[in-house]
Amino acid sequence: MRIPRELEKLMVFGIFLCLDAFLYVFTLLPLRVFLALFRLFTLPCYGLRDRRLLQPAQVCDILKGVILVICYFMMHYVDYSMMYHLIRGQSVIKLYIIYNMLEVADRLFSSFGQDILDALYWTATEPKERKRAHIGVIPHFFMAVLYVFLHAILIMVQATTLNVAFNSHNKSLLTIMMSNNFVEIKGSVFKKFEKNNLFQMSNSDIKERFTNYVLLLIVCLRNMEQFSWNPDHLWVLFPDVCMVVTSEIAVDIVKHAFITKFNDITADVYSEYRASLAFDLVSSRQKNAYTDYSDSVARRMGFIPLPLAVLLIRVVTSSIKVQGILSYACVILFYFGLISLKVLNSIVLLGKSCQYVKEAKMEEKLFNPPPTSAPSKPSSKSQNKCKPSQEENLSASVTSQPLHQKENVIPLLVTSNSDQFLTTPDGDEKDITQENSELKHRSSKKDLLEIDRFTICGNRID
Repeated sequence: MRIPRELEKLMVFGIFLCLDAFLYVFTLLPLRVFLALFRLFTLPCYGLRDRRLLQPAQVCDILKGVILVICYFMMHYVDYSMMYHLIRGQSVIKLYIIYNMLEVADRLFSSFGQDILDALYWTATEPKERKRAHIGVIPHFFMAVLYVFLHAILIMVQATTLNVAFNSHNKSLLTIMMSNNFVEIKGSVFKKFEKNNLFQMSNSDIKERFTNYVLLLIVCLRNMEQFSWNPDHLWVLFPDVCMVVTSEIAVDIVKHAFITKFNDITADVYSEYRASLAFDLVSSRQKNAYTDYSDSVARRMGFIPLPLAVLLIRVVTSSIKVQGILSYACVILFYFGLISLKVLNSIVLLGKSCQYVKEAKMEEKLFNPPPTSAPSKPSSKSQNKCKPSQEENLSASVTSQPLHQKENVIPLLVTSNSDQFLTTPDGDEKDITQENSELKHRSSKKDLLEIDRFTICGNRID
């Protein structure tokens, strides 16, 4: 009975994390792109002091901004009305199958798309000895543009199918689509789950719920536009929206309750999951962070805000016509309101994250500097692993395993005896017998921090 409360605490915290990364695309990213372009154009006036024209973070910001702009103009060639009537002409069974295929494709696209974006950021920011090496950015850039465009179209088809379900007369399609959530219980409840697997599934549920909220917002915008923004029609949509949200929450609660029951997992594990997400946020705000926060959320939860942002901008610009000085003034005020919401959300999240990290006693991982000496034999072994040159480290894969990633990004990092518990136990575990129970308790929390710990590139991002 404690599962619903603990699960919803995790869900609310995770949804606000996704909201923070999503608002970043609309608020701070344009400002960062403007500052990066300003630095690029005014650089001849000050002279080239550094070897780099732009910092790695500024290069990533410009790439994100250019991808957004290109995909937005490409989305103008996709006719939403024709897609709506094409989907509406299909039978109910066909639409049910299409919606299931779209959900699977969305998860596959998110996983593959993050690798594409990682490869682009890595290629664009890694040090290059020859000028010809810069040409390698071009194919990665076109692959990233193609991915964001195709993923935005996939989400648009998903939103259109949901819109058809809302506008159907007998609501049979909406009922079938909601029953699809209960089929998810059958596919997951009777499987064996470890803590790490449950953590990954919880992150997937957070991302899925936030994406559904944005899809419902798009459906409401399209319907309100068709009825000339009549507020009475909003109350017609309200029961269906509540029904979809309630069914999603109920399915998540039942699924997690029985998974924890059958696998003998306590409800306290969700507080550990929440502390792990909070640790991601706090560590990404540090001065020596190797990843931007929005990309950290993308890797942890599989949530990539770029395609969803492209689609939302396309729907908003086509649904709302801006004419006259007063309308532009309202748009500017709305933009400043979004910035205020983003800053307020970030402040509250950072405060809550610090509180969760302190409660989980993880702050020593933030403030303890990495050791630089090798007093013991295990650390000398780790030094031998860290001997490859910097060029080999830069050429390592972005999606390597968590422990190897730390060795690749920071070549001087030396692991201690306690760090050996971050990985799967092996033969060396037999030699360590002191304080076994305490270390096992710590390792369960540290394992959660090492899931999907990838970096954009090996460069510092301010």
